[in-house]
Amino acid sequence: MRKSTLRISALGLMLSFATVFGQQADSTAVKNVLKSASKPEEGVKTVTSKEDNNRNVMLNAANNTSPRDVNIGLPGTVGGITILENDLPVVYFFWPELPNKTWRQSVGLERTGLLKMDQLANTMGDLGFAVNSYAQTGTKEFKLKGKFTTSTFGWLQGDVNASGPISKNGWTYTVGAFANYDPSTYKLGFARNADETKIFRAGVTKYFKDDRGKISFLYKYADSYSITNYALFQYGENGKVTELDNFTIGRDSYVTRDGRIKFKDILSGETQWASMNGKDNRTTSHNIDVLGNYKLNNGWNFKFSTRAHFATTKMANIIPLSIFNAPAASGYTIASTGQAYSGPVGTQLVLYTPKTPVTNIAGRFSLNKQIENHNLTFGLLEQYYNVDKFTSSRSFFFQTAEAQPQRLVSPTTDADGFYNYNVGGEFHSGTENKISVYANDEWKVSDNFNLSYGLHLRNHIINGQFSMTPRSPNFVFGPNDFQDINESWFHVAGSVNAVYNISKNFGLLANFLYTEENRRLESYSQPFSPDTRKIKSPLGALGVFWNTDYIQLISQATWLTKNGYLGRYNLVNPNNSTQALVASVDYSIQTLGWTTDFVLKPFKGFNLHYLITFQNPVYKDFAFDAFGQNYNYSDKNVVGISKVLMEIDPSYTIEKWRFWASFRYFSKQYANITNALYFAPRWETFGGVSYTVNKNINIGATVINFLNQRGASGTINGAELITDASQYYGKLLTGTYIMPLTGQLSVSFNF
Repeated sequence: MRKSTLRISALGLMLSFATVFGQQADSTAVKNVLKSASKPEEGVKTVTSKEDNNRNVMLNAANNTSPRDVNIGLPGTVGGITILENDLPVVYFFWPELPNKTWRQSVGLERTGLLKMDQLANTMGDLGFAVNSYAQTGTKEFKLKGKFTTSTFGWLQGDVNASGPISKNGWTYTVGAFANYDPSTYKLGFARNADETKIFRAGVTKYFKDDRGKISFLYKYADSYSITNYALFQYGENGKVTELDNFTIGRDSYVTRDGRIKFKDILSGETQWASMNGKDNRTTSHNIDVLGNYKLNNGWNFKFSTRAHFATTKMANIIPLSIFNAPAASGYTIASTGQAYSGPVGTQLVLYTPKTPVTNIAGRFSLNKQIENHNLTFGLLEQYYNVDKFTSSRSFFFQTAEAQPQRLVSPTTDADGFYNYNVGGEFHSGTENKISVYANDEWKVSDNFNLSYGLHLRNHIINGQFSMTPRSPNFVFGPNDFQDINESWFHVAGSVNAVYNISKNFGLLANFLYTEENRRLESYSQPFSPDTRKIKSPLGALGVFWNTDYIQLISQATWLTKNGYLGRYNLVNPNNSTQALVASVDYSIQTLGWTTDFVLKPFKGFNLHYLITFQNPVYKDFAFDAFGQNYNYSDKNVVGISKVLMEIDPSYTIEKWRFWASFRYFSKQYANITNALYFAPRWETFGGVSYTVNKNINIGATVINFLNQRGASGTINGAELITDASQYYGKLLTGTYIMPLTGQLSVSFNF
């Protein structure tokens, strides 16, 4: 082992707790905080007052493909933060089509920002933050913008967009291309790139006479595959990990060196091979948007955005489960050579989804008008989704625990090293339809008091098929294994936000937010009927703000709870490690937090943003029976979420130069539900400099993880019931990680 002990670093960047910027108000104090605290990424424009400015939402420490998550004290989803384009979700649901397969930050977007929680609740009926972006439409004057990015690991990304007039009667065009070839920071044994993504855009825009508005017809084609890597490390005391001599975290690949997987199609029974890159792990999509606005004679502004999205997705994923030691007499051999093997063995889970069609038809229509002290909006949102016979065929295999590992054959596997075909396999098929009406009002009650409120009413219908048949080894569906799904639910969501100025520079903030949901079609993929009781998420917040020429500050306490979580745990009997079972647990999460955020400007050119959050997310109603005992983990801290978050962002601008840095602190994160195991606190760091050559050209350099921290995160499989952490000291484990020390260089132009 290397002598140095490394603090943990992890995927899942978090910005702040709940709604420190979740207030919608016209007060100068709040607007100035948002404006001053923002630090847009190069080439990214900020958006309207209904959205937080960019706030580094695109600066992700885990990879170059997705925006960073924003913490609200609840566990993140596999799909990460919600992403909207032209006021509609880029994908209806993140599985099987992840958002980053059809959307990337690009100069092909006119502007990008962070949609606040109250706006997402009012307009989508959902809980959380969202990235909101708008595609570049045609322009009345010729514009050419682009960006080229590379890194010390060979990342190549080209991005260009051109727009301009077609005719004198208001017709314009836009066209763009985005290409990403990213090897990430590790070397695969079977491919150069861990991510290859191409996005092409084209469209026309018609401007109406007398500045009445415009209408745009836009087309987007996307083609993407990506591969997820994991780290191998040794777990130790105080939540720290030790890097191995034969595995450098973030630099080595834990994906089998041939990148091939074997599975049995869960519908046909045919045994097949697939590759982690190329055609077997690729999503393609066609996107047609019609959007615009028209100012009516009565002063109302009619805004519309419609989308037809057609995708075909294939997914190949390998997920590490555990690591154990195989003695020489256990009969393990290397699959490619037949050579006997003894030593650490990794158990891997294969998930493969064959070609699956996905269709999403969506539209948003709204009317907006300023009437005296009221800014009123009324809207209609329609979302139709169809997934045709989604399956996840599964298998398991063993591999060596090293960089670019090799697949192993054992007495319990087939000749290629695979076993337990389709144990835990998934199936669902059908449609979802959500139709909503919503309204919100921004009311300037007096010079000192601003009130905004909104209501979202939604009907959610699910029609489809699922199966209650258990998935035993070598399982294949038969023609009579399917049952119908017919569900209809009504949801209410909305928010109330108040800002009161006690004095010109000091005031109070209050916020209440509420959302409802039930299950999705994906909830039926396993062989049981999910709990369809209503999932409710109330949130309340109270705070103060203070604004002067030198400091803008917001401090706020927030309470949030959400029920309806469904966890599936692979439990190992702590008194007999040979006994294991799968338990499904319904539970709730409650969190109380306090966030303080300020921007300090002590002298010209210098800006310091500081944010600190204290929070205590805990499980509620978390009880189950296993191995003849009752376990209750209510009031235990939620796995994977820090209690203390901190962000320090200094920047300095002088003439054509801008220097900046970002430091993000995460306190320890628990790794199992008993809270016996945890990962140590960590810092994530970024820094950069940009130089404006002239009004058209900008050069920027960024360093990710300049403190060169390496580590891992996640949960520890098989440890859910462990109460003595010492059992895991010295054991080899796997987890996710942040990028190692990486330099990036970009050149942007805008004519």
